[in-house]
Amino acid sequence: MVVLGAGGLVAQRLQQRLSNHPWFELVAIAGSSRFRNQPLDEVPWVLEERRPSLPSTLVMDLNDPSTPIELAKKGVELAFSALPSEHASTLEPQWSAAGIAVFSNASAYRRVKGIPLVIPEINPDELNNHRSQHLVHACATNCTLLPLIIPLAALHGTFELESYTMESEQGLSGGGHPYMTEALRNGKVDSEIPGEAEKTDAEFREVLSWNGASNLTCQRVMRNDGHLVRVRAEFKQPVDLASVSTALEAWSQNHRLPSLPSAPHQPLVLVKTIDTEHHLYADGVSFAEHPDPATNLKAGMAIAVGSIVCNGDHHVEFEAYSHNTLRGAAGGVVLLAELACDRGLV
Repeated sequence: MVVLGAGGLVAQRLQQRLSNHPWFELVAIAGSSRFRNQPLDEVPWVLEERRPSLPSTLVMDLNDPSTPIELAKKGVELAFSALPSEHASTLEPQWSAAGIAVFSNASAYRRVKGIPLVIPEINPDELNNHRSQHLVHACATNCTLLPLIIPLAALHGTFELESYTMESEQGLSGGGHPYMTEALRNGKVDSEIPGEAEKTDAEFREVLSWNGASNLTCQRVMRNDGHLVRVRAEFKQPVDLASVSTALEAWSQNHRLPSLPSAPHQPLVLVKTIDTEHHLYADGVSFAEHPDPATNLKAGMAIAVGSIVCNGDHHVEFEAYSHNTLRGAAGGVVLLAELACDRGLV
């Protein structure tokens, strides 16, 4: 398989997570002109963990239409895209047209008819709703969506979600490595994230097939990683603390994906209150302190849910927290590809 992206934070998260993957063999990297024909081990490594053992290869030309054709002839079957949306919109179709299935983190083709937008624990059957015999293009969701939608999907199944509000506090890495570096150097960050609330809301409705009332506010905070959401939701059926906790735990147990290497032991883990440092690497049963995502594929893949309060017969408040580049960007794309392979779709 090939990663589309060489030096960016998400691209290197993908390289990291694929370096020791039990199913996938990383054989090529296609990058921009900045890294074209450069040895991969000379591309500056931007993640805090050490660089894993990666293929001894030159970065291929991402913008050359012959690159996907050449790799397809050599037997490459999967591409993991970390491209910015403006580049993904033109380049990803070239790769799928060459016969390489594209699993994308970019927003360019989310909610486009015929291209599945999938969270494996929520709408896995959407992968089957594609236009050709084999899956050629699929998208993971916005990373902010995950701590919001996974707990609400669990509660919606029991209590019927009628409306919700969400306020997010999003880590710097969600803006990319240059953005994070500048914010840390200056010691401040612009809290505004243009278009984030609208994008998150639209994808929520698409994935959950839901059309109730919502109000979302998204902001960036001075934290390297981790997206925290505060949610207030109203349900059609009456709720109480015990029934909400039971519903979350039962849904989590019933929506495990134990056959997939990157899937957490359980998608949700309940805690009393969220600790943004301690709970960052939740795997569904424990919280590693400083795991190596190159070898521990489950760390950071679960959603921590805490501070659950029931205000009135039909209202629930909670906080939820996830690692935005592990469960979100790179990990979500790899998990999606695992699901497609497990179902024999690629």
